[in-house]
Amino acid sequence: MINPASIAEVMSRTDIVDVVGQFVRLKKRGTNYIANCPFHNEKSPSFNVSPAKGIYKCFGCGKAGNAVSFIQEHEKLSYPEAMRWLADYYKITLQETERSPEQQLQQQAGEALRILNEYAANYFHETLLNTEEGQIIGMSYFRQRGFRKDIIERFRLGYNPEHNEAFYQASVAKGHSKELLEKAGLIKNRNGIYYDVYRGRVIFPIQSMTGRILGFGARILKSNEKAPKYINSPENELYVKSKVLYGMFQSRTAIGKLDECFLVEGYTDVISLHQGGVENVVSSSGTSLTEDQLRLIGQLTKNLTILYDGDAAGIKAALRGLDMALGQSFNVQLVLLPDGEDPDSYIQKQGASGFHEYVKGHKQDVISFRLQIGLKDAGNDPIKKSKLVNEIAESISRINKAEDFALQNHYIREASDKLKVDETGMVTLVNKYIRDRIENDQKHQQRREEAMPDPAEMEMPVEEPQVAKPGTGEENEWGLLKVLVEFGHLAYDETRTISAVIEEQVDPALFENQLVGKLYNEYYDHRTHFGNVPETHYFVNYPDKDIRERLISVLSTERNKTESDMSANWKTKYGIESNSDKLHYINDLDSTLAYFEYKKIMMMQEDLLVRLQLEQDPLKLQRIQMKYLELRKMDKEILKHHPAVFRLMKHK
Repeated sequence: MINPASIAEVMSRTDIVDVVGQFVRLKKRGTNYIANCPFHNEKSPSFNVSPAKGIYKCFGCGKAGNAVSFIQEHEKLSYPEAMRWLADYYKITLQETERSPEQQLQQQAGEALRILNEYAANYFHETLLNTEEGQIIGMSYFRQRGFRKDIIERFRLGYNPEHNEAFYQASVAKGHSKELLEKAGLIKNRNGIYYDVYRGRVIFPIQSMTGRILGFGARILKSNEKAPKYINSPENELYVKSKVLYGMFQSRTAIGKLDECFLVEGYTDVISLHQGGVENVVSSSGTSLTEDQLRLIGQLTKNLTILYDGDAAGIKAALRGLDMALGQSFNVQLVLLPDGEDPDSYIQKQGASGFHEYVKGHKQDVISFRLQIGLKDAGNDPIKKSKLVNEIAESISRINKAEDFALQNHYIREASDKLKVDETGMVTLVNKYIRDRIENDQKHQQRREEAMPDPAEMEMPVEEPQVAKPGTGEENEWGLLKVLVEFGHLAYDETRTISAVIEEQVDPALFENQLVGKLYNEYYDHRTHFGNVPETHYFVNYPDKDIRERLISVLSTERNKTESDMSANWKTKYGIESNSDKLHYINDLDSTLAYFEYKKIMMMQEDLLVRLQLEQDPLKLQRIQMKYLELRKMDKEILKHHPAVFRLMKHK
């Protein structure tokens, strides 16, 4: 068990922005930070990090917690493992009490696969560096590729001896079970005889974003037509090929810093580029890009540059997964290297400066790339050209129209011009693909709903959907969103707009309704992206039907214009009579802001009450009491000028 004092030291040193920023590209908004959620796919950021509170919260999927729970959730670790991760990150030595035999067995059962993978990586690496066979065979291959020793150590490269049972025998002697070794894909059983799967191969450990060993890739060195050139670990609880990118652990810092990710095909391409000074690079290990892999990259950057060989196979590979990347709002560029070259060979010949110069001069966007390759292939064949028109239209349709309207229009004009087709016809075709995809999604959703059991036949009672009750905090949150959507662009005073005041004074972490928080973030993300706040129709035409209906309901709600709702200083502050319809939104906003201010004060008071119970030092106790009395005066002042707040808090 970890000593409580050690836990306290780790927590005192932990900066949640620093920790989360290792995995997600954060953008500052007010006093907080936002990002696309790393726990579910989304196109607009719903994920909030509050450095003041040391917490994160996603208004899209609802996940929330502190730095420890983030590491637990993101890396699928237990609480002690997450604490050890943080301790290692901050270079803190943990003090641990001795575990009982039962606790040791429990830990071993839960961590057995991770422990085995770490042992295997160390075994292969030590074999490469410190055995005669490793030096003569394994190291000779890596030297031939031009890899330096520091690069070999950075990527923990290794070698599995040629002897059939060398690794198996060493592993069993260390107490690892045959069953687990087989599950991890490290050994196989043939007629009761166990042998090493990776015998005579150089080893490429595959690591998670935090450096944990998930699995292995292994390359054969001898010519053998019956054996595959590369083999990978089988999928298991740790290793899922579609969710892993080789080199992400070594490259994540450079990707975030440079705001660009290079994507290549193989292990050696990643390693060679690192050795040449290009460190913002990962590999999909020869597979097509997947949504999960794009999500990993998207946590750090939305700028993706794909590097492929200049041959036919490379061109074909470059086209895989690009529509998916467009659909996730990536800025995708492609670079085809000269014929006969791959990233490994090219950087060894040209160096980092030559590599960057070539990439900069040969980047093409996805649509231009498809047009160039497609037109060259189609020639004067009308059938091929017709097929190309449809392929280009489908690719353009993947671009999120709400977020990238100007970009979609740009590609439509470019494609129409180069394909010599009517622009209006291209718009119609693009919209057809959008409609078809929406209809297919709706059909899939309908099938899923039809496949679900009848709630009346289920044993457990079905809860009624929660609706905001009049006079509750949730109603006030929706009221804030209504003011923001309808009047955010209007003036609050001589220097600020309504949206600017709300951003300054409302902490998104105070939202209890996840959907309100999500839409709040989308509003300001739109402003950041386009330079202006979204108009009301952006929300009235929201793509998700349920959200759209909820928004329309909120926006169509009539405000309560009773005298009791009016601010005490309405006429004094704004020179407007209380029965005037003009600028009622300012009054609505003032009341709502008062609610959030009052709520924040209540939370601070609760925290102080807890501290009053625990504090022993008389001087500190006196300071806490003074602060508490000060907050009490503040909340009374708010209630005096905004009596509606009392009713809202009373209903909570």
